[in-house]
Amino acid sequence: MAETDIEIKGAEPPALPPRALVGEIERTRAELARTIDEIAERVSPGNVARRTADRARERAREQAGQARERVSQVQVDPLVGGAVALAAVSVACYLIWRKLRK
Repeated sequence: MAETDIEIKGAEPPALPPRALVGEIERTRAELARTIDEIAERVSPGNVARRTADRARERAREQAGQARERVSQVQVDPLVGGAVALAAVSVACYLIWRKLRK
């Protein structure tokens, strides 16, 4: 009879002794368990939401920085600024005058 309790007719003896096979199976099982844990960590809803929020915050920071840079490059003609201020004051005066007239 072979080293194991099972005798297979016409089968070649295993390349590794049974104890080595058991050790290899245990190592493979431990590696598989670690891999499954890593996958579970990656796909957990809380972690996915956190990573998505982090990416969104980073994109918002980049966009805000670009917007600040663009605004700092824009130069307003003083005449245009004065015209806008005059229009705002005119509208405010009109609204006050209309309210007092009633």
